[in-house]
Amino acid sequence: MTLTPDDLDAVLGALRRRPDVESPELRAWDAADRYLLDTAAPWLADRPAAVAIVDDTHGALTLGALAVGAGGVRVHHDSLVAQRALAANAEAAGETVDTAAIEQRPLDEVMTPDAPLALLRLPRSLDRLDAVARLLAARAGPDAVLIAGNMLKHMTPTQNDVLRASWQQVDVSLARGKARLLTARGPRRLAALAPARGYDPDHELHIVALPGVFAAASLDIGTRALLDAADQLPAFSTAIDLACGSGVLAAFLARRSPGAHVIASDVSAVAVQSAALTAAANGVSVEAVHDDGLSRQPDASADLIVLNPPFHVGAAVHTGVALRLFAEAGRVLRPGGQLWSVWNSHLAYAPALERAVGPTRQAARTAKFTVTVSRRR
Repeated sequence: MTLTPDDLDAVLGALRRRPDVESPELRAWDAADRYLLDTAAPWLADRPAAVAIVDDTHGALTLGALAVGAGGVRVHHDSLVAQRALAANAEAAGETVDTAAIEQRPLDEVMTPDAPLALLRLPRSLDRLDAVARLLAARAGPDAVLIAGNMLKHMTPTQNDVLRASWQQVDVSLARGKARLLTARGPRRLAALAPARGYDPDHELHIVALPGVFAAASLDIGTRALLDAADQLPAFSTAIDLACGSGVLAAFLARRSPGAHVIASDVSAVAVQSAALTAAANGVSVEAVHDDGLSRQPDASADLIVLNPPFHVGAAVHTGVALRLFAEAGRVLRPGGQLWSVWNSHLAYAPALERAVGPTRQAARTAKFTVTVSRRR
């Protein structure tokens, strides 16, 4: 059944973050979600119809839009964790929400002319924003409206300019609850962005990255520190580049051991697609897997895992994701297998690695990063 706007607080209050990191200081929705929904509510009530939603973090926008009158919701998530969080929250909502009205779609199919409204959590990556805004505009009807929002600390005036490239008019809201909205009208028809391409001469690696991938088509300094220490890597028959990003480490491993089975795994769809493109650019074979951690990999199945873990949970600096990935590596490594990790030295992950995997030693250290080797017990 369809809820009234008065029920919105109850819908949001029932949301959980699972399978994402859960802790007392992290919530499944924020003031930007509520601002987006409050702004959309009267518009949807007047014209109940399908709404397109992109990068809803845990289901607040999707379930909230249904609560305030959307006839259906077409959703795209780059993050598999976000997609699974929505599914879990929709199931928990039971008869409160018509889950049959939720449809997952690829990014280039989420917006259609019969969906007059799109809601977007503004990404911090300007390239990702440009790519999303272009695809939504290219498939929108002439009267479509895009409402994008985030917390003020993650917004810049440059985002307005990026939106104006593919939408004729962009209006900026007043701030509310430390959040702000951008409302775009008048879609333009622009070509989709091509992947970025780069080359690292020090390691002779081609890098291909779709918009929004961490570090784009270059080597971030953490990955570079790990590659610089890679002459110490052991022999392997199965190796995994966990949280692979553009897949440059996976390509390096596949080139190092051409007969090995190399897996590139990431929670981000654009990262997985980029890893496949990076492997092709380097002429190597890599299995690119869209996964939450290593949930699709069996226990004790890998000889080597390399990891440059994120230190953010969404927008918050938090160790939760890294700790989950350490635990996953400990499960998937064979006894005696090795986890090579690179991390900001101030995070002091060595004790956590000892607990999750096994004996841990320092392989290299730079001014900012530490590379460690953990041996599976």
